[in-house]
Amino acid sequence: MNNCFILLAAGQSKRFKSKKAKQYNIYRGKPLYEHSIDKANKSGLFKHIILVVNNQKNLKRNLSKNIKIIKGGRERSDSSYLALRYIKRYNVKNVLIHDAARPNFSINLMRKIIKGLKRHRAVVPFINSVDSAKYKLKNNTFNLIKKNTLLTQTPQGFRYKDLYKIAQNNNNKIQDESSLFINQDLKVKFISGEKNNYKITFKKDLSNNNIFFGIGFDVHRLVPYRKLYLGGLKIKSKFGTLGHSDGDPVLHAITDAILGACKMGDIGQKFSDKNKKFKGIRSTIFLKKVINEIKQKNYFINNIDINIITQKPKISKYKNKMIKLIAGICEIEKGMINIKGKTTEKLGLIGKDKAIACEVITSVIKYD
Repeated sequence: MNNCFILLAAGQSKRFKSKKAKQYNIYRGKPLYEHSIDKANKSGLFKHIILVVNNQKNLKRNLSKNIKIIKGGRERSDSSYLALRYIKRYNVKNVLIHDAARPNFSINLMRKIIKGLKRHRAVVPFINSVDSAKYKLKNNTFNLIKKNTLLTQTPQGFRYKDLYKIAQNNNNKIQDESSLFINQDLKVKFISGEKNNYKITFKKDLSNNNIFFGIGFDVHRLVPYRKLYLGGLKIKSKFGTLGHSDGDPVLHAITDAILGACKMGDIGQKFSDKNKKFKGIRSTIFLKKVINEIKQKNYFINNIDINIITQKPKISKYKNKMIKLIAGICEIEKGMINIKGKTTEKLGLIGKDKAIACEVITSVIKYD
């Protein structure tokens, strides 16, 4: 089915009160807008994904080929219409429109919306208000019944041709696309939304005091006839690290630091060198498994600071590649990782090229 996902990320974020627009601030390890893009991609539901922005310079990474970036307008309604007009060339059947400020929706919600579009022209998620709501009109104030008060969310789904036809004839500012249908007295199918799918509006919505720190350390002897892995990279060398796994001291120290920060034990407990299935295994697998586990507990990495202690090789030669690889595994921005190469001035086993060590400090944030 020819579905399209439109992400509106062109807002000025006036209420957010930050030099950087809200959608580019880091949340759970990556810019706010990336969460929605990644979910749309991962879902496999969309042939086309449109990202609407006003400044492409703020985009931190190269996006997939199926993601098109277009310039937005002054108002949300302008950006929405520009995207709808743009995708006319794709002969789209269904379109989902989402606000970048809502990163916590689920892929299952998108599935439910698309399923609903088989029978309905517009499908919109909502939650009921838990507060007593009032409506003020000029000098009059009216009580609203809570069970009849719908707090609508995004993504909102529509049959493309119906939405585009109405949007073409609209000259008013709208808060969401379902308003277009409601203003025309057209039926909207409302479905249960998600409590976690809240909108990030103010800077304090991103702040979190649940920050924890962890320390990791690892050292491996250098021996002949072994491969040398550092920070996930295979390094050309006459000597490699001795270990039960691939002996990567950098990834081992990072894994231990993360486990420590999240109060989840240590690498020896999780991946014992007494277990034959871990013999010769790549440490990238260890780290990826731990990242998946901490995400399930709502921990996300805030930063990683790494000291690689070795006489050779020179770490500066490999630093950027290591950062890129580690950032990919940890699902964080490259700018959140710092690597420093240190020597022992030829003192001790490390100074005599008989060992390599690594120490790491990391901080994590726990979201409620």
